[in-house]
Amino acid sequence: MSTVNPLPLWQPDPQRIAQAQITRFQAWAAAHHGAPAEGGYPALHRWSVDHLESFWRAVTEWFDVRFGTPYARVLGDRTMPGAQWFPGATVNYAEHALRAAATRADEPALLQVDETHEPRPVTWSELRRQVGSLAAELRALGVRPGDRVSGYLPNIPEAVVALLATAAVGAVWTSCAPDFGARSVLDRFQQVEPVVLFTVDGYRYGGKEHDRGDVVAELRRELPTLRAVVHIPLLGSAAPEGTLAWSDLTSADVEPVFEQVPFDHPLWVLYSSGTTGLPKAIVQSQGGILVEHLKQLGLHCDLGPGDRFFWYTSTGWMMWNFLVSGLLTGTTIVLYDGSPGYPDTGAQWRIAERTGATLFGTSAAYVMACRKAGVHPARDHDVSRIRCVATTGSPLPPDGFRWLHDEVGDDLWIASVSGGTDVCSCFAGAVPTLPVHIGELQAPCLGTDLRSWDPEGRPLVDEVGELVVTNPMPSMPLHFWNDPDGSRYHDSYFAVYPGVWRHGDWITLTSRGSVIIHGRSDSTLNRQGVRMGSADIYEAVERLPEIRESLVIGVEQPDGGYWMPLFVQLAPGAVLDDALLDRIKRTIREQLSPRHVPDEVIAVPGVPHTLTGKRIEVPVKRLLQGTPLEKAVNPGSVDDLGLLRFYEELARKRA
Repeated sequence: MSTVNPLPLWQPDPQRIAQAQITRFQAWAAAHHGAPAEGGYPALHRWSVDHLESFWRAVTEWFDVRFGTPYARVLGDRTMPGAQWFPGATVNYAEHALRAAATRADEPALLQVDETHEPRPVTWSELRRQVGSLAAELRALGVRPGDRVSGYLPNIPEAVVALLATAAVGAVWTSCAPDFGARSVLDRFQQVEPVVLFTVDGYRYGGKEHDRGDVVAELRRELPTLRAVVHIPLLGSAAPEGTLAWSDLTSADVEPVFEQVPFDHPLWVLYSSGTTGLPKAIVQSQGGILVEHLKQLGLHCDLGPGDRFFWYTSTGWMMWNFLVSGLLTGTTIVLYDGSPGYPDTGAQWRIAERTGATLFGTSAAYVMACRKAGVHPARDHDVSRIRCVATTGSPLPPDGFRWLHDEVGDDLWIASVSGGTDVCSCFAGAVPTLPVHIGELQAPCLGTDLRSWDPEGRPLVDEVGELVVTNPMPSMPLHFWNDPDGSRYHDSYFAVYPGVWRHGDWITLTSRGSVIIHGRSDSTLNRQGVRMGSADIYEAVERLPEIRESLVIGVEQPDGGYWMPLFVQLAPGAVLDDALLDRIKRTIREQLSPRHVPDEVIAVPGVPHTLTGKRIEVPVKRLLQGTPLEKAVNPGSVDDLGLLRFYEELARKRA
C-alpha cells in the first residue's frame, strides 16, 4: 500500500489548534512535567511513551483527579501483563462522573432519545440524586465492594444510573443488551455470578415492541446467585412477582456516598466475542478506566462542558461504557435507544440535529450505508454544531471520508478510531490538532506505544504488520474472571510476543505518523460494532437436526461493507430450502442477536479443519478476500485440503 504524502482532506485552522485542550495541556505539561514545548503532537506523543510516569502524573493533575489516599508512585511494576498503576491510591469513578452537578446542577447531563427522536433531558442534579438513592438501596440489599451487579438493559438513563450507583458502592458492573438471547447472556453473566440484576420488560426497535419477559424469567432461573431483580417497565408491564420496582429504589433524595477503592479495584466486566469458547470476561479497574478515559475524551476527543456527545451503541458494546465516560469531562451525553436506521437511513443525523451533538460517533458501516442510500445530512438537517464525526467498528473506507467531507461539511474533523473491548479505549485515532488524510487514522494515542511488527518482532513502517503495544496502558485488563493462574489472559495477548501486547489487528504505521487499520487478524465477527464469536453461532445453528456442521466468516469488503456468509454442511437427506433457511435465520435472531443473521446461507460439501479438529476460519476468510490458496493456508495443517477448493472457487465467482 502506498503511503506517499497526499494532500490532507482536512487541516485544523490555527484557532482550532490553539483552543484545543491538548494544546493547552502540552504547554502546561512542558512548564510542570518536562514535556516538550515545541514540536506539536508528534513530540508530545514521543514524550508520553518515553516518560510514562511523568505523562500519567500530568494527566491526573490536569484533570484534577481526586485521590482518597495518595499514590506511592505512578507505576509500581511495568511488566506486562500485571503492570501496577498508582499503588497505594484510592479513587471512585462515579464521584468524578458526577462532579459537574456541583456547578451545573440544572443543565442536562443526559439526553434520552428513542425512535420518536424527541430528546428528554436528565439534569446533573437529578442524575446525582438518583445515583445517591440507588447506591443507598444497593447497600441496604447487602451489596458490597467487589460484588457483581448486572444489567439486561438498553441504552437508557436507568442503565447509566445503575452503572454509577454500582461504582459508587465499589461493586462491579456488567451489562448485555436486551436483543441478546438468553444463552448469550447466560454465557456471560453466569461466569461472574451477579447478586443483582437490573432488567427491562422489553425494548423497542424498528418501530416494534419486543417483549423479553420469557428471557428475563430464564435469566432469573439460571442465575442462582441473584439476591434481587429490579424491574424497569420500559413497555409498561407490571413488575413480576419477587422483583423490585425501579421507581421505589430511586425516589429518595440521598447524597451519594462514594466508596474509596484501590486504584486497581474492578469497575466493570466486558466480554470478548467468544470465538473459541466462552466469551472472555475482561475485568478493568476503576482508576485505570478513569485516567484512560479522561485522556481519551478530554484530550483526544476535545470534549468539555459545552459539548454534546452522541455515539450510536448498545450496552453490550464497550462504546456504551466509553460514552458514559463522557460525563467525566462534564459533557452532556446523548443516549439513543432504537434502530440506527429507523424510520429511514438518515435517522442518526436527525438525532444529531435535535440534540445539538458536537461529537457524532457512529460505525463505518452506517456512513457507507448513508452514502449508498443517497442521504444528504447537511442538506436535510441542521448539522452545523457537529465539529467531529468519529467512526469505529471497522476501518472507514476512503469513500466514507470523502462522503462525510462532501455531505456533512468541508470543515469537518473526521476521526476514524481503533481500539478494543480489551482496553475499552483507542490505540489510535482522534487528534484535534493534526490533519486528516483519506483512509487513515490520525495518529497513535498519547501514552500508547503503538507499533507494527513482523512475525519476528521487527518494527515495520509503511508495511502491514501486527498491531502491538510495547508499554502498559492503565486500562489494560486486571485479569479475566475465572482465570486464576492468568493463563487465558496471557495466551490472549502475550503469547506471540512475550511481554508485548498483540491485539489481533493488521496495521500500517505510515512514515508521516498516521495509522491504517486493515481489519482483524483473527476471526472475530464484528457486525455493526457488535463483536460475537463464531462459536456462539455454531452452537445455535447446529442444534438444528438438518445441519451437520457450519462455518461462519466475516469479510471486510473493499467498499466498506461487511459480508457475513454462513456455510452449512447438511445432514444426509436434508435440503437447504426456504423453510430451513428461515429456521436458521430465526434461530440466530432469537437465540443470539439480530445483527448476526448471516447475509447468505450457502450449502457446502464440508467444513475444513486443522489436524487437531478446529474449524479453519482465518484461511477461509483470506480465500474469500481473494488470497491465493497457497498463500492463505499451510497445506500441511489441513485435514482435507480439497475442501478449501470450494471456497477458493466461490471467491473467484464473486470477484
